[in-house]
Amino acid sequence: MKVLILKPSSLGDIIHALPVLRLIKCQRPDWQVHWWIAEPFASLLERDTDIAALHPFHRRGWGTPTGLANGLAGMAALGREKFDVVIDLQGLARSALHGWAANGAYTIGLHQHRDGAAAWYDASVERPGLRAHAVDWCRAVLPELGLEEEGEFDWLPPRPWLAEQLDEQGHDPTARWIALCPGARWETKRWPIEHFVALRDQLMETPNTRLVVLGGKNDAGLGRKLVGERVLDLTGQTTLPELVEWLRACAVLVTNDSGPMHIAAALGTPVVALFGPTDPERTGPYRANGAVLQRMELDCVPCLSRHCEHAVERACLRDISPSNVAEAVAACG
Repeated sequence: MKVLILKPSSLGDIIHALPVLRLIKCQRPDWQVHWWIAEPFASLLERDTDIAALHPFHRRGWGTPTGLANGLAGMAALGREKFDVVIDLQGLARSALHGWAANGAYTIGLHQHRDGAAAWYDASVERPGLRAHAVDWCRAVLPELGLEEEGEFDWLPPRPWLAEQLDEQGHDPTARWIALCPGARWETKRWPIEHFVALRDQLMETPNTRLVVLGGKNDAGLGRKLVGERVLDLTGQTTLPELVEWLRACAVLVTNDSGPMHIAAALGTPVVALFGPTDPERTGPYRANGAVLQRMELDCVPCLSRHCEHAVERACLRDISPSNVAEAVAACG
């Protein structure tokens, strides 16, 4: 059996989809599983022994003749693979179009009720409940293949060959590392940076504690504001595999609703997650140790909005105090 998983982005969403890959391979180790993924995230799954092949998708440039030609060539290449099953875990028009181009014998997709994507599927899978977690929605495709939705698996197998690289970046295995991720794609998801600074100062009161600030290139400005004694700023300086290994090496992660949050949860690293406009029931750290802090008593929470119109902007996050976060970190052990 030859299977194609369509889940190009984003970082957290790809993590949500990994149980589908793992559970397929646990129950049907002879099946070949391919993955269609946006090029910026491809390194996350490179050298993964459960994946027969990656098909990187170059999202930018479709508006140019060259970009369009490359995109059409990529779709044609999918069609030549002759997949038995296509699983669209993105559930949007672009992924559904690529699923159609792959010309699988049977196509399953998440019914997002957007873009008319479900018209391309042989089987549409509804969200198991209004507030069901995204991971459980992805898992819900497995019964369509005659497979179980539960099982033991390693979300992100270790990459021991990266240990030397982490040492070169400043990792000290004798210290207790706490990771801070101050960034998020939406500004409304970001706990105020001044709160992170205050938290840094409180955490530094504990002997043998070191902090590592993690994030992408867009978070580098936030990372610089957190630099201090025993603080290592690696924002924009790690590959995705290195980010995974740093989060594996940490005792706790303090984070906004972000991709690294989902990685840490998948690794079993305790997470103190700071939530404002989004719903942790649907997209929070999945079955994670740690704590989710959110001001649910506010009428506007969760608003699911990229913009805040209130007089006190992002009060939902500002009202989470650094002291409360420090207490949650201490409770993680």
